[in-house]
Amino acid sequence: MSVGGVDSTVGVLDVGSFSAHLVVVGRHGSPRDPVLTHKTRLRLDRALDHKGRIGAAGIASIVAAVAEADRIAAEHGVEDVYPLATSSIRDAANAREVVAEVARSTGTWLRFLPGYREAELAFLAARRWYGAAAGPLLVLDIGGGTVELAGGCGEQAEFARSLRLGAREMTRGWLDGGPADRDRVDALRAHALARAEAALADVGPLLRDSLPVGCSKVFQQLARLAGHRRGVASELHLADLRKWIPRLAKLPAARRAELPGISRCRARQALAGAIVAEALLTVSAGKVAICPWSTRDGLLLTLLDGAVPGGTPSWEAA
Repeated sequence: MSVGGVDSTVGVLDVGSFSAHLVVVGRHGSPRDPVLTHKTRLRLDRALDHKGRIGAAGIASIVAAVAEADRIAAEHGVEDVYPLATSSIRDAANAREVVAEVARSTGTWLRFLPGYREAELAFLAARRWYGAAAGPLLVLDIGGGTVELAGGCGEQAEFARSLRLGAREMTRGWLDGGPADRDRVDALRAHALARAEAALADVGPLLRDSLPVGCSKVFQQLARLAGHRRGVASELHLADLRKWIPRLAKLPAARRAELPGISRCRARQALAGAIVAEALLTVSAGKVAICPWSTRDGLLLTLLDGAVPGGTPSWEAA
Protein backbone atom coordinates (compact mmCIF):
# COMPACT_ATOMS: atom_id res chain seq x y z
CA MET A 1 0.00 0.00 0.00
CA SER A 2 1.37 3.40 -0.92
CA VAL A 3 2.22 5.77 1.92
CA GLY A 4 2.22 8.73 -0.42
CA GLY A 5 4.25 10.33 -3.15
CA VAL A 6 6.69 13.15 -3.47
CA ASP A 7 4.19 15.78 -2.31
CA SER A 8 3.00 13.96 0.80
CA THR A 9 6.13 12.57 2.48
CA VAL A 10 9.76 13.31 3.22
CA GLY A 11 12.38 10.76 4.13
CA VAL A 12 15.95 10.31 5.22
CA LEU A 13 18.19 7.37 4.50
CA ASP A 14 20.76 7.53 7.30
CA VAL A 15 23.81 5.46 6.32
CA GLY A 16 26.02 5.01 9.36
CA SER A 17 28.53 2.59 10.74
CA PHE A 18 25.98 0.05 12.01
CA SER A 19 22.98 0.49 9.76
CA ALA A 20 21.34 2.11 6.77
CA HIS A 21 18.09 3.36 8.27
CA LEU A 22 15.28 4.66 6.08
CA VAL A 23 12.71 6.80 7.91
CA VAL A 24 9.77 8.44 6.11
CA VAL A 25 7.27 10.83 7.68
CA GLY A 26 4.18 12.57 6.36
CA ARG A 27 4.52 16.19 5.27
CA HIS A 28 2.29 17.23 8.17
CA GLY A 29 3.58 14.57 10.52
CA SER A 30 6.49 14.17 12.91
CA PRO A 31 9.48 11.88 13.42
CA ARG A 32 7.50 10.51 16.39
CA ASP A 33 5.11 8.84 13.94
CA PRO A 34 6.93 7.63 10.81
CA VAL A 35 4.82 6.17 8.05
CA LEU A 36 7.66 3.91 6.88
CA THR A 37 10.87 2.61 8.41
CA HIS A 38 13.37 0.08 7.16
CA LYS A 39 16.78 -0.82 8.54
CA THR A 40 19.64 -2.81 7.01
CA ARG A 41 22.44 -3.81 9.35
CA LEU A 42 25.98 -2.73 8.46
CA ARG A 43 29.34 -3.26 10.17
CA LEU A 44 31.50 -0.54 8.66
CA ASP A 45 33.56 -0.45 11.84
CA ARG A 46 34.94 -3.82 10.71
CA ALA A 47 35.33 -2.72 7.09
CA LEU A 48 38.06 -0.10 7.70
CA ASP A 49 41.66 -1.09 7.03
CA HIS A 50 44.70 0.36 8.81
CA LYS A 51 44.77 3.27 6.34
CA GLY A 52 41.18 4.22 7.10
CA ARG A 53 39.84 2.90 3.78
CA ILE A 54 36.55 1.02 3.49
CA GLY A 55 37.30 -2.34 1.89
CA ALA A 56 35.54 -3.95 -1.06
CA ALA A 57 33.22 -6.00 1.16
CA GLY A 58 32.24 -2.88 3.09
CA ILE A 59 31.51 -0.96 -0.12
CA ALA A 60 29.43 -3.87 -1.40
CA SER A 61 27.40 -3.86 1.83
CA ILE A 62 26.71 -0.13 1.47
CA VAL A 63 25.64 -0.60 -2.16
CA ALA A 64 23.29 -3.43 -1.17
CA ALA A 65 21.79 -1.44 1.71
CA VAL A 66 21.19 1.65 -0.41
CA ALA A 67 19.68 -0.44 -3.23
CA GLU A 68 17.33 -2.15 -0.76
CA ALA A 69 16.25 1.19 0.75
CA ASP A 70 15.65 2.60 -2.73
CA ARG A 71 13.54 -0.43 -3.60
CA ILE A 72 11.47 -0.19 -0.41
CA ALA A 73 10.91 3.54 -0.91
CA ALA A 74 9.88 3.07 -4.54
CA GLU A 75 7.46 0.28 -3.64
CA HIS A 76 5.70 2.66 -1.27
CA GLY A 77 5.65 5.59 -3.66
CA VAL A 78 8.21 7.58 -1.68
CA GLU A 79 10.39 9.79 -3.87
CA ASP A 80 11.66 12.56 -1.59
CA VAL A 81 14.48 10.84 0.34
CA TYR A 82 17.65 12.56 1.54
CA PRO A 83 20.52 10.01 1.46
CA LEU A 84 22.76 11.07 4.34
CA ALA A 85 26.13 9.37 4.83
CA THR A 86 27.62 10.01 8.26
CA SER A 87 31.25 10.20 9.35
CA SER A 88 31.83 6.46 8.88
CA ILE A 89 31.80 7.13 5.13
CA ARG A 90 32.47 10.87 5.04
CA ASP A 91 35.80 10.54 6.83
CA ALA A 92 36.99 7.35 5.14
CA ALA A 93 40.20 7.76 3.15
CA ASN A 94 38.41 6.50 0.02
CA ALA A 95 35.11 8.34 0.52
CA ARG A 96 35.03 9.52 -3.11
CA GLU A 97 35.43 5.96 -4.33
CA VAL A 98 32.61 4.77 -2.07
CA VAL A 99 30.22 7.52 -3.17
CA ALA A 100 31.02 6.96 -6.84
CA GLU A 101 30.47 3.20 -6.61
CA VAL A 102 27.16 3.62 -4.78
CA ALA A 103 26.02 6.11 -7.44
CA ARG A 104 27.17 3.87 -10.28
CA SER A 105 25.40 0.82 -8.85
CA THR A 106 22.20 2.40 -7.52
CA GLY A 107 21.83 5.86 -9.06
CA THR A 108 21.80 7.39 -5.55
CA TRP A 109 24.42 10.00 -4.67
CA LEU A 110 25.12 9.84 -0.95
CA ARG A 111 25.31 13.26 0.64
CA PHE A 112 27.45 14.55 3.47
CA LEU A 113 26.91 17.27 6.01
CA PRO A 114 29.86 18.90 7.79
CA GLY A 115 30.16 18.02 11.46
CA TYR A 116 29.03 21.43 12.68
CA ARG A 117 25.85 21.12 10.58
CA GLU A 118 25.12 17.70 12.10
CA ALA A 119 25.53 19.35 15.51
CA GLU A 120 23.02 22.07 14.54
CA LEU A 121 20.52 19.44 13.43
CA ALA A 122 20.92 17.48 16.68
CA PHE A 123 20.27 20.71 18.57
CA LEU A 124 17.12 21.39 16.53
CA ALA A 125 15.90 17.86 17.26
CA ALA A 126 16.49 18.25 20.99
CA ARG A 127 14.82 21.66 21.05
CA ARG A 128 11.70 20.32 19.34
CA TRP A 129 11.67 17.34 21.72
CA TYR A 130 11.96 19.37 24.94
CA GLY A 131 10.31 22.60 23.80
CA ALA A 132 11.05 26.22 24.63
CA ALA A 133 10.15 25.73 28.29
CA ALA A 134 13.34 23.69 28.81
CA GLY A 135 15.40 26.87 28.50
CA PRO A 136 18.99 26.84 27.26
CA LEU A 137 20.22 23.48 25.97
CA LEU A 138 23.67 21.97 25.64
CA VAL A 139 23.42 19.08 23.17
CA LEU A 140 26.07 16.32 23.20
CA ASP A 141 26.15 13.63 20.51
CA ILE A 142 28.78 10.88 20.53
CA GLY A 143 29.00 9.15 17.17
CA GLY A 144 31.43 6.63 15.79
CA GLY A 145 33.83 9.07 14.19
CA THR A 146 33.02 12.41 15.78
CA VAL A 147 31.39 14.12 18.72
CA GLU A 148 28.98 16.95 17.99
CA LEU A 149 28.40 19.77 20.47
CA ALA A 150 25.80 22.53 20.17
CA GLY A 151 24.09 24.95 22.50
CA GLY A 152 21.74 27.87 22.64
CA CYS A 153 18.63 29.44 24.10
CA GLY A 154 16.34 29.51 21.07
CA GLU A 155 15.20 27.30 18.22
CA GLN A 156 18.59 27.36 16.49
CA ALA A 157 22.00 26.61 17.98
CA GLU A 158 24.14 29.59 18.97
CA PHE A 159 27.29 27.51 18.62
CA ALA A 160 27.99 24.15 16.98
CA ARG A 161 31.23 22.17 16.93
CA SER A 162 32.49 18.79 15.84
CA LEU A 163 35.42 16.94 17.43
CA ARG A 164 37.28 13.85 16.27
CA LEU A 165 36.38 12.04 19.47
CA GLY A 166 33.97 9.38 18.21
CA ALA A 167 33.79 6.04 20.00
CA ARG A 168 34.93 4.04 16.96
CA GLU A 169 37.91 6.31 16.25
CA MET A 170 38.99 6.43 19.90
CA THR A 171 38.84 2.63 20.01
CA ARG A 172 40.98 2.41 16.87
CA GLY A 173 43.49 4.99 18.05
CA TRP A 174 43.74 4.39 21.80
CA LEU A 175 42.26 1.00 22.63
CA ASP A 176 41.90 -2.28 20.76
CA GLY A 177 38.31 -3.11 21.64
CA GLY A 178 39.18 -5.66 24.30
CA PRO A 179 40.28 -5.35 27.92
CA ALA A 180 42.40 -2.25 28.55
CA ASP A 181 44.91 -1.54 31.29
CA ARG A 182 44.71 1.54 33.46
CA ASP A 183 47.45 3.41 31.61
CA ARG A 184 45.56 3.27 28.30
CA VAL A 185 42.29 4.22 29.95
CA ASP A 186 43.91 7.16 31.72
CA ALA A 187 45.64 8.31 28.53
CA LEU A 188 42.36 8.40 26.62
CA ARG A 189 40.66 10.06 29.59
CA ALA A 190 43.21 12.88 29.57
CA HIS A 191 42.95 13.31 25.79
CA ALA A 192 39.15 13.38 25.77
CA LEU A 193 38.92 15.77 28.70
CA ALA A 194 41.44 18.18 27.19
CA ARG A 195 39.56 18.24 23.88
CA ALA A 196 36.19 18.72 25.59
CA GLU A 197 37.49 21.54 27.81
CA ALA A 198 39.06 23.33 24.86
CA ALA A 199 35.92 23.01 22.73
CA LEU A 200 33.68 24.52 25.42
CA ALA A 201 36.10 26.98 27.01
CA ASP A 202 34.36 30.04 25.55
CA VAL A 203 30.79 29.11 26.48
CA GLY A 204 31.09 28.97 30.26
CA PRO A 205 27.96 31.01 31.09
CA LEU A 206 25.83 28.90 28.78
CA LEU A 207 27.22 25.70 30.30
CA ARG A 208 26.21 26.81 33.78
CA ASP A 209 22.63 27.61 32.79
CA SER A 210 21.86 24.90 30.25
CA LEU A 211 20.11 21.56 30.37
CA PRO A 212 22.71 19.06 29.10
CA VAL A 213 21.15 16.60 26.65
CA GLY A 214 22.66 13.39 25.29
CA CYS A 215 21.49 12.62 21.74
CA SER A 216 23.01 9.36 20.54
CA LYS A 217 22.94 5.59 20.83
CA VAL A 218 26.11 5.82 22.92
CA PHE A 219 24.37 7.92 25.57
CA GLN A 220 21.20 5.81 25.42
CA GLN A 221 23.08 2.57 25.99
CA LEU A 222 25.28 4.00 28.74
CA ALA A 223 22.20 5.36 30.51
CA ARG A 224 20.60 1.91 30.45
CA LEU A 225 23.82 0.35 31.70
CA ALA A 226 24.57 2.84 34.47
CA GLY A 227 21.00 3.39 35.59
CA HIS A 228 19.57 -0.11 35.39
CA ARG A 229 19.85 -0.79 39.13
CA ARG A 230 17.75 2.29 39.87
CA GLY A 231 15.45 1.66 36.93
CA VAL A 232 16.31 5.04 35.41
CA ALA A 233 17.39 5.18 31.77
CA SER A 234 16.26 8.73 31.02
CA GLU A 235 19.37 10.28 32.56
CA LEU A 236 23.06 9.49 32.75
CA HIS A 237 24.93 10.57 35.87
CA LEU A 238 28.69 11.06 36.00
CA ALA A 239 29.05 9.25 39.33
CA ASP A 240 27.28 6.16 37.97
CA LEU A 241 29.27 6.21 34.74
CA ARG A 242 32.59 6.38 36.57
CA LYS A 243 31.74 3.18 38.43
CA TRP A 244 31.29 1.34 35.15
CA ILE A 245 34.41 2.45 33.26
CA PRO A 246 36.83 0.17 35.18
CA ARG A 247 34.37 -2.70 34.83
CA LEU A 248 34.11 -2.22 31.07
CA ALA A 249 37.91 -1.99 30.85
CA LYS A 250 38.28 -5.47 32.36
CA LEU A 251 35.92 -7.19 29.93
CA PRO A 252 36.33 -8.45 26.36
CA ALA A 253 33.73 -7.24 23.87
CA ALA A 254 31.72 -10.47 24.07
CA ARG A 255 31.26 -10.06 27.82
CA ARG A 256 30.35 -6.38 27.50
CA ALA A 257 27.53 -7.39 25.16
CA GLU A 258 26.00 -9.37 28.04
CA LEU A 259 25.61 -6.22 30.14
CA PRO A 260 22.33 -4.27 30.36
CA GLY A 261 21.96 -1.83 27.47
CA ILE A 262 25.13 -2.75 25.55
CA SER A 263 24.37 -4.13 22.09
CA ARG A 264 26.64 -6.71 20.54
CA CYS A 265 27.57 -4.54 17.56
CA ARG A 266 28.61 -1.63 19.81
CA ALA A 267 30.28 -3.64 22.57
CA ARG A 268 33.78 -3.24 21.14
CA GLN A 269 33.61 0.55 21.33
CA ALA A 270 31.60 0.74 24.56
CA LEU A 271 34.64 1.55 26.71
CA ALA A 272 35.80 4.40 24.50
CA GLY A 273 32.26 5.75 24.34
CA ALA A 274 32.04 5.69 28.14
CA ILE A 275 35.36 7.53 28.52
CA VAL A 276 34.34 10.23 26.05
CA ALA A 277 30.96 10.57 27.76
CA GLU A 278 32.75 10.92 31.09
CA ALA A 279 34.79 13.82 29.70
CA LEU A 280 31.69 15.58 28.37
CA LEU A 281 29.80 15.16 31.63
CA THR A 282 32.83 16.40 33.56
CA VAL A 283 32.85 19.73 31.71
CA SER A 284 29.07 20.11 31.79
CA ALA A 285 26.71 19.61 34.72
CA GLY A 286 27.66 16.08 35.74
CA LYS A 287 24.58 14.52 34.18
CA VAL A 288 22.64 14.53 30.91
CA ALA A 289 19.02 13.97 30.02
CA ILE A 290 18.65 11.33 27.31
CA CYS A 291 16.90 12.53 24.16
CA PRO A 292 15.64 9.90 21.68
CA TRP A 293 16.00 12.33 18.75
CA SER A 294 19.28 13.28 17.10
CA THR A 295 20.73 14.39 13.75
CA ARG A 296 18.48 12.25 11.56
CA ASP A 297 15.39 13.62 13.28
CA GLY A 298 16.70 17.16 13.00
CA LEU A 299 17.19 16.59 9.27
CA LEU A 300 13.64 15.26 8.94
CA LEU A 301 12.32 18.29 10.82
CA THR A 302 14.29 20.61 8.55
CA LEU A 303 12.85 18.93 5.46
CA LEU A 304 9.35 19.13 6.95
CA ASP A 305 9.91 22.85 7.50
CA GLY A 306 10.69 23.17 3.80
CA ALA A 307 14.24 24.32 4.45
CA VAL A 308 17.36 23.27 2.54
CA PRO A 309 19.75 21.28 4.78
CA GLY A 310 22.81 22.70 2.97
CA GLY A 311 26.38 21.43 2.95
CA THR A 312 25.93 18.42 0.68
CA PRO A 313 29.05 17.55 -1.30
CA SER A 314 28.14 14.50 -3.38
CA TRP A 315 30.81 14.68 -6.09
CA GLU A 316 28.25 14.15 -8.82
CA ALA A 317 30.85 15.15 -11.37
CA ALA A 318 33.41 12.66 -10.09
